[in-house]
Formats: sequence, C-alpha cells, structure tokens
Amino acid sequence: MSIATSKKLALINGANLHLLGKREPHLYGTTTLHDIEQRLQAQAAQHAIELIAFQSNHEGAIVDFIGEIGLLAARPVDGIIINPAAFTHSSIAIRDALSALNKPFIEVHLSNVHAREPFRSHSYFSDKAVGVICGLGDIGYDMALQWFIKNL
Repeated sequence: MSIATSKKLALINGANLHLLGKREPHLYGTTTLHDIEQRLQAQAAQHAIELIAFQSNHEGAIVDFIGEIGLLAARPVDGIIINPAAFTHSSIAIRDALSALNKPFIEVHLSNVHAREPFRSHSYFSDKAVGVICGLGDIGYDMALQWFIKNL
C-alpha cells in the first residue's frame, strides 16, 4: 500500500558521488550514495513527501533533469536538495536551471569546501540557495530534508 504524497522533492548529486563509500573515505565517509538515498526516501515518505533521487557525472544531464522535474513537469517539485560536487565551482548552466525552476533548494557538501583547495570555496549556487550545509558528512543531507519537512 503506497502513501499518497502531498509534496515532492528532488535529491540531485553531481560528479563522482556515485563513488561514495569507496572514493577517499577519509574525506567523504564510508556511507554509499545508495544508502543516503534510501535513508532520505524513507524519512520523506514518513512525512508524505515523494523524494526523487538523481545522480549524474554529466552537467547537461543534471540540467535536463531539473527541467524535467520543474518547468516541463505536470506537477513540478516543491524543492531540491543538491550536492553539485565539482560542478559547484564551474556550472553556470546548473545555476541557471535552478534559477528558472524558482523553487527553494539547499546546497549540500560532505566535506568542508572552505577548508580545502582555494578554488573550492567559490560556489555558483550558494547565493541562490535557501541554505548551504558543508563539512558535516552525509548527515548534511538529513539536515536539508528536515528543513524541507518543516518548511514545505
């Protein structure tokens, strides 16, 4: 028996995040992206929120996905949790897609991007995001979801 959902969120993950749990666990932890997606989908369902997970290593695929769940959708998402990964520092296209959607989004990073290489401290998303969570590992995703649960 499925629960009727009243709200819809997207969880978008960028380049190399499909490698979570294996790639540089000292920086990103040992939890896999699948684990995070399953955990968040279960939490969202408890609050009648449908959570759609998407990951791509390709900038254009993320732009297309945002369009498909946004302006092109019969029922657009109500918000987005996004970890743009390396696209954080380079993607005006993803920024423009999020701006066109005109829905709240929270930017999440597993590591503290400000304590790493200098180029990582610039984000094309932070000034448009409702909030930015970085450096808290995978719990940052849960914190973003909690904000949406409280504020949708």
